[in-house]
Amino acid sequence: MSNIYKALQERILVLDGAMGTMLQAYKFTEEDFRGERFKDYPTPLQGNNDLLSITQPEAIKTIHGKYFEAGADIVETNTFSGTTIAMADYQMEDLVYELNYQSAKIAKEVADAFTAKEPHKPRFVAGSIGPTNRTASMSPDVNDPGYRAVTFDELRIAYKQQTEALLDGGADLLLVETVFDTLNAKAALFAIEQVKEERNIEVPIMLSGTITDASGRTLSGQTAEAFLISVSHIPLLSVGFNCALGANLLQPHLQAIANKTDFAISAHPNAGLPNAFGEYDETPEEMGEQIEEYLKKDLINIIGGCCGTSPEHIRVIANIAAKYKPRVVGGL
Repeated sequence: MSNIYKALQERILVLDGAMGTMLQAYKFTEEDFRGERFKDYPTPLQGNNDLLSITQPEAIKTIHGKYFEAGADIVETNTFSGTTIAMADYQMEDLVYELNYQSAKIAKEVADAFTAKEPHKPRFVAGSIGPTNRTASMSPDVNDPGYRAVTFDELRIAYKQQTEALLDGGADLLLVETVFDTLNAKAALFAIEQVKEERNIEVPIMLSGTITDASGRTLSGQTAEAFLISVSHIPLLSVGFNCALGANLLQPHLQAIANKTDFAISAHPNAGLPNAFGEYDETPEEMGEQIEEYLKKDLINIIGGCCGTSPEHIRVIANIAAKYKPRVVGGL
């Protein structure tokens, strides 16, 4: 674990790109998602990407390998929806431990293979902890503003189960990502601290919020700086932003926090904004140019890609990142 702190001081670390974008290229059918084991499952399973760690493990392994080959130092586990809350959509709450464990195990096997080949560049696995599909701060019912679809404690319990499985499977660090509601993130962070205490271990934690639109705020209404302040009581490895915006639109929000914290700063923006078909058109070169602006301004310690990014995007980003020194971090 101390390795990642050491690596952060030596260079800008590169995170992988989109898992979903890569999986779409496989054009998996309902039968592919089910595999033999779930062929008679009572609910439709197509679209449950986390399940592919069990039913199509070779595809997940291949994708991780492509990102490492492209220059990534860190890959994220295929567990963005790996909570009982999110898996309720597929009636697969009972599979949550296995999904997270297997996803972490697959990613760790690939990471270890690359580290063995290139010991000077250790590879790491970040356990991906997504925001769930419910929000603790806001009502989903416009006619009942006081109503909540989920409680803090329900989130904490769900995140704790996910955290335990990711660590058991071999995750080196945890990435609480795409945070649109800071209260959800606080439940995740609280759960992680509980696991650390119970197991008497230290675990590096990356935290990444998402600025949802041109207002410059998260969905639950916080500016970048307010988001930073409200999570700074936790000993984080890094804080930053991902998703929702392309690299150029994300830059001002990174600038807003970069000189206000001793945590490392991370960013994994989308490949621009989606077009009318929900697809991302920004080329690796276009995205690379925008990300180079981050590096010139000394904003970043960890850089990667979110929606629409591929190994080609990560290769360009990794080559650019290699030319720059990392932002100096007070807490390391």
